[in-house]
Amino acid sequence: MWSDEAYIYVGDKHGHIFITRCTNEEFMESCLVPAFKQSLIRVMVWGCIMEGRKGPLVVLEYPGGRGGGMNTQRYCEQMLESVVKGFFEEMRHERGHIFFQQDNASCHTSKHTKSWFSKNSIPLLFHPPNSPDLSPIELVWHEPKTLVQRRPHPPTNINELKMAVLQAWEKLSVIDIDKYIMTMPERITAVLASHGGHTRY
Repeated sequence: MWSDEAYIYVGDKHGHIFITRCTNEEFMESCLVPAFKQSLIRVMVWGCIMEGRKGPLVVLEYPGGRGGGMNTQRYCEQMLESVVKGFFEEMRHERGHIFFQQDNASCHTSKHTKSWFSKNSIPLLFHPPNSPDLSPIELVWHEPKTLVQRRPHPPTNINELKMAVLQAWEKLSVIDIDKYIMTMPERITAVLASHGGHTRY
């Protein structure tokens, strides 16, 4: 069960940026341009996926600002206890032994969070630091973001954006999810070949 958080913005569009490079420099750090997104209308969402199954999507609720972002308490209350616990039990009953994947954000790796997983007998899949290439849900986020941006009437406030995001997730097909999960062998091979550097994924 792959999980992740992501920001979804209104106006998340970028023009083309052209870089001059050699053929073998496609994913070198010096030939990449980081993306910095700025928008007053944005939401953070949490979702999870499995092969053949689209998990729940949660629009996270927290005040924002200094001290108001995601932390251990909010992660455990808004996702783990409220969503993950029930969905994981449903999937375990249906499929047997499964692992839960999350990245290494501090709220995911805190002592309290680890204790929650242990108490609820949910095994964690090891996830190396700084390796979004190794989580297929990173690629899945492109689908709902694109659907939100293609709406004929873009959201004009937070509530409209929340509704648009939830509707986009509902439209996301299991076929699209599985096509990303099925690329895991290729992604692992690419990461090993690049010695942990950038890949086309």
